[in-house]
Amino acid sequence: MPRYVFITGGVVSSLGKGLASAALGALLQARGYKVRLRKLDPYLNVDPGTMSPYQHGEVFVTDDGAEADLDLGHYERFTGRPANKQDNITTGRIYQDILTKERRGDYLGGTVQVIPHVTDAIKQFVLTGNEDYDFVLVEIGGTVGDIEGLPFFEAIRQLSVDLPRGDTLFIHLTLMPWIPAAGELKTKPTQHSVKELRSIGIQPDILLVRCDRPIPVSERRKLALFCSVRETSVIPALDVGTIYDVPVAYHEEGFDSEVLAAFGITDAPDADLSRWHEISRRLANPEGEVTIAIIGKYTELKDAYKSLIEALTHGGIANNVRVNLEWIEASVFETENPAAHLEDVHGILVPGGFGERGAEGKIAAAGFARKRLVPYFGICFGMQMAVIEAARNLAGLPAASSTEFGETPEPVVGLLTEWLRGNALERRAAGGNLGGTMRLGAYPADLGADTRIAEVYGTTQIEERHRHRYEVNMLYREALEAKGMRFSGTSPDGVLPETVEMEGHPWFIGVQFHPELKSRPFEPHPLFAGFVAAAVEQSRLV
Repeated sequence: MPRYVFITGGVVSSLGKGLASAALGALLQARGYKVRLRKLDPYLNVDPGTMSPYQHGEVFVTDDGAEADLDLGHYERFTGRPANKQDNITTGRIYQDILTKERRGDYLGGTVQVIPHVTDAIKQFVLTGNEDYDFVLVEIGGTVGDIEGLPFFEAIRQLSVDLPRGDTLFIHLTLMPWIPAAGELKTKPTQHSVKELRSIGIQPDILLVRCDRPIPVSERRKLALFCSVRETSVIPALDVGTIYDVPVAYHEEGFDSEVLAAFGITDAPDADLSRWHEISRRLANPEGEVTIAIIGKYTELKDAYKSLIEALTHGGIANNVRVNLEWIEASVFETENPAAHLEDVHGILVPGGFGERGAEGKIAAAGFARKRLVPYFGICFGMQMAVIEAARNLAGLPAASSTEFGETPEPVVGLLTEWLRGNALERRAAGGNLGGTMRLGAYPADLGADTRIAEVYGTTQIEERHRHRYEVNMLYREALEAKGMRFSGTSPDGVLPETVEMEGHPWFIGVQFHPELKSRPFEPHPLFAGFVAAAVEQSRLV
């Protein structure tokens, strides 16, 4: 039977509960245990799929088509275990399921209430499907004290009573701020946060304390005394150089040992962190560096591109170089010459996005990369804009555009209304709901045997994760291929274009899918490793 670890947060949001959960999962794995991570999100949206990146950050997509919280990306990258639809749930999804049952009459005329119906649904979600795991780590989104989080806190409180004694553990992540005027670290915010947690019936077993400097022993003792935890259970979570230093740093502070001790496990194997040490070494001691320009439309919030940033870091690890990112708002190129911003970069990446804002700037960036022979990587929307640029400037179709932006006489990119998922035909209507209606999740693709992208992958059959509503129109394939833009990969039935590349260019690849979602520090995605390698070559020419 698995043991359950519940990770809550206090004082302020954005302290890194997802990263802490992922790091603990990695540490337990390094000791030989099988680990599953799950995320409970208190917001009322059914999933984050219709939320603005400025509201939520990146939407992470799983193989089975779930639009999920970006913390699931941390879970996958740190543990290597693919997440699925059952690893993330929201208040919205809980209420949607309960109200469907109520309308159907499943409650036999009874009053539907938060307790027990909502809390029971949360508990069922947490407990289902864990038979094969030693530990299940459950992160509760938000901060203790948030009104929308109360049903989740009540549910995990109940679980600590329902499950056998000694099978649950509570970890509370808090902040210990430094007050410059006083010259002191302050424990009071953590004390108040724990007081709030205890007021709803949860006593934390371990405090994970975020701080920007070492925490004196006296302050750790004070926290232990006032928060009713052991002194050894006050674990400093100090700032580190990169997120991939976190598992080693937490291990050195005794985090995983304290978790195991709390469960009464004293004979656990030693943690083998050799591969984490190697990742840290490579990141700290690169043999060179390259600069990649990211031409996006949500560049003010880097979390909107979280998996992309990490995948580029992985590409740097694969090539033993530091990847410097230059963030450029795409709309800049609608009024300024791209050369002024891109002259000295070693690679240009245009990521996914939605809507017309910034589209012309992304088209201009693709044109600059194509003409100046700068390595180009277009992902999803970035591929579509590269195709439109080629259609306008190579194939003689100046009106080429996307129906996403409105009616156009040359719909080089159009709304995807039906496609095959396995043997099933899926359909979508132009005026239908937005939530959960895109082409989502893992789909196979066939690559041309003599193409650059097949060389990069080392195979002609791949499977990658998608999240898009519009598709490049295959009716323009012949005209574009005549001008050097090759449709190098398609869906197995040949109906949907999956990848394009420019013949005669050092490295110009566009993909309709999101390869960044499957990149890992120990297994850098081949497209990102190849793109960074091309940027290294470019750096020798600049």
